[in-house]
Amino acid sequence: MELAGLSCTTAIAKAYPPTSMFKNPPTVLVICGPGNNGGDGLFCARHFKLFGYQPTIYYPKRPNKPLFTALVTQCQKMDIPFLGEMPPRGRWLHFSASSTITTPMLIDELYELVVDAIFGFSFKGDVWEPFCSILSVLSGLTVPIPSIDIPSGWHVEKGNPGGTQPDLLISLTAPKKSATQFTGHYHYLGGHFVPPALEKKYQLNLPLYPDTECVFHLQ
Repeated sequence: MELAGLSCTTAIAKAYPPTSMFKNPPTVLVICGPGNNGGDGLFCARHFKLFGYQPTIYYPKRPNKPLFTALVTQCQKMDIPFLGEMPPRGRWLHFSASSTITTPMLIDELYELVVDAIFGFSFKGDVWEPFCSILSVLSGLTVPIPSIDIPSGWHVEKGNPGGTQPDLLISLTAPKKSATQFTGHYHYLGGHFVPPALEKKYQLNLPLYPDTECVFHLQ
């Protein structure tokens, strides 16, 4: 999960380097789901801070497991703020005094990137609240959305053309079948951590990563 998170942040930094952003440091909202995809997002946020971005995390459904609790603590110790609610798209918000954001602004103005780390390849069935409302907000954003492994709400094989449409997709380990429906600008593979025996067993046919790079630019 640590290497997956590093791969995601590296791919995003290659597509949207800090020098290309308007704010200094660039602001990023990382939306984390309740499973391993959300854990990848927490690692991703931590690396954002080290890479010179200003991450903020929205983590509405936190699993009561030691790993995820420790990840939250790590982010808090790095002074990465957690939002108490999702800033909506299309109306003004007044944040509470405990929030690091005090100016009422639209989500598109608050953040230059919104990372989708909600659902991964194991997602099945219907989206439930609060994630249904969150995905609705994502559908109306004008800032780029990078999605980790699979755009949230997509079926791992069938995809979902009417669902989240990210500008960047980071496929982890290997591209999933649904990635053939991805129409965004950037597609990276993060998987320079797959053991050769595993690659051979599942016939993954992975590309050769350049030198010490942890990501491979597919599109």
